[in-house]
Amino acid sequence: MYRWNERGLTPTPDAWREAFIDLHGESRVTLTDAGPWAGRLEWQRSRSYGIALCGNVREEFVRERRHIRTDPRGVFELLVPTAGSAQVEQAAAAGEIRPGTLALCDVDRPVTFTHGEEFQSVALIFPSDAIHRRNPTAARNQQVFDGTAGLGRLIRQTVLTLQQEREHLSEATFDIACDQLLDLLCLVAEGAGDSAPAAQRQEVEAQVRQYVRRHAADPGLSITGIARALGWSARYLQDVLQTAGTTSRDLIRAERLRLARTRLASSTWDNRSIAQVAHASGFASHASFATAYRREYGDTPRETRGDRREFDFTRRETRGDRRGEF
Repeated sequence: MYRWNERGLTPTPDAWREAFIDLHGESRVTLTDAGPWAGRLEWQRSRSYGIALCGNVREEFVRERRHIRTDPRGVFELLVPTAGSAQVEQAAAAGEIRPGTLALCDVDRPVTFTHGEEFQSVALIFPSDAIHRRNPTAARNQQVFDGTAGLGRLIRQTVLTLQQEREHLSEATFDIACDQLLDLLCLVAEGAGDSAPAAQRQEVEAQVRQYVRRHAADPGLSITGIARALGWSARYLQDVLQTAGTTSRDLIRAERLRLARTRLASSTWDNRSIAQVAHASGFASHASFATAYRREYGDTPRETRGDRREFDFTRRETRGDRRGEF
């Protein structure tokens, strides 16, 4: 269920710390008061994604192996600073982030994050497997990207807009936007400009074709469902298929026709009518199936079934003649 908290100050340091750990995982969070409490922590969550705006506190966040063992999260965070600066250290990588940079961190690897009260950032929180499916290279190490131009700027602006517009977003809209953000993030991680590397596109195309072949008989199969199952956005998959010279509709229809032809040519399906074979292969209409079948194969479903039966009969007759020779 899509949820968000009210805008404004988190009332006390303890409440802030508790909410922060709930968002980012078991850790050691040290807050140093530098004046009247002014900590700000605003968040929104769906079943798959989260965004949190944190700021106006002097903080040291340390997540060690013992914390990870106690509270594994299986998520990554994309940090989008909007004010001030912070130090981030993970594995062998360490550096400063400030507005205009984007930092990708694995929450289930030890990390240290420190900043003063002037610092403010928005963190996009997403499942680890979502980025591993898209681009294992991007998930390998902590990375810092330029957020001032090109795709980096587009990612930065989209994350900030999602945080600002949370009260106007449904869960589906929020998830779709986050899906597309991850697609863009993986392109940036590959060093790509406006398109994914050819090798990645070929791999994604193969995943789509395999999924469609396995689920061709599902009458509700669609590009939206395929995208959700594979962890990509529908728009990106449409682009991949277009580059490959096809569309999701053509691919699904071709796989359903192949499945129906296989069944019509099998004696196992002899007790089913052609209309039943069509329906069991994912077609909603017998008429549209027959038309598409003839256009694809040059003969009708009935002719395919008749040819197979005639072949079976001839083969049985031939065997009978041979038996009579002895």
